[in-house]
Amino acid sequence: MRTPIAVTIAGSDSSGGAGIQADLKTFAAFGVYGASVITALTAQNTQGVKAIQDVPPDFIAAQMDAVFSDLAVGAVKIGMLSQPAVIRAVAAGLDRHDQTDVVLDPVMIAASGDRLLVPEAVDVLRRELIPHALVITPNLPEAAALLDTAPATNEGEMRDQVEHLLALGPRAVLIKGGHSAAPESVDIFFDGTVELRLPAPRIDTNNTHGTGCTLSSAIAAGLAKGLKLVEAIGEAKAYVTLAIAGADRLTIGSGHGPVHHFHAWWR
Repeated sequence: MRTPIAVTIAGSDSSGGAGIQADLKTFAAFGVYGASVITALTAQNTQGVKAIQDVPPDFIAAQMDAVFSDLAVGAVKIGMLSQPAVIRAVAAGLDRHDQTDVVLDPVMIAASGDRLLVPEAVDVLRRELIPHALVITPNLPEAAALLDTAPATNEGEMRDQVEHLLALGPRAVLIKGGHSAAPESVDIFFDGTVELRLPAPRIDTNNTHGTGCTLSSAIAAGLAKGLKLVEAIGEAKAYVTLAIAGADRLTIGSGHGPVHHFHAWWR
């Protein structure tokens, strides 16, 4: 029986709540073996990002070649890519290794408000990486940045933005509504044919660090296990909702704490 394997290509979060660390925890929670390609080192905690050290593009390429040449990878999650050269290195690596089940979380700003993607990299992300994605998972501010417009304020505007994002070249779009002021947190999925409205109760907690990373890596985990995209998204949404609901069972730091990746196992 084949062991399901997923790879995260993302930055490291020294506080463990987001990035590579959140992705590997999520893979483990889904029973998926996780490998990683680290694109940046961050010095951060629950209060914010203190410093960023980018990994050289040639070393990112070397990590990708090492992992993909040996492991039978079932899905790829991509997170923080802060520089144009890094984005190009990742896109080229996906081409070299024929990776198509790619979940792209266009990480631009941390939960603390710190910028994680330089402005000049946005156009490179649009042109050179988004067309590689099976699905992209922007939140409302990220979707607005990709489209150079204002963030959506209602579900109708979210649907309009999903269609414009789909025109950038991914095979599907999942726009996340967690930043909205609505009583429900509603995500909208569209692949050109199937549209889904994915509501969840809005949970009153300050501990939401790593939510986007966790959702995208949960989708990748489902794909690695052989689920269809819509099934993987449904399971990922349910998992993240419970991880947020369980977040206050943890006491981590004094700022925006992490979601509870192991809410089903830790007592």
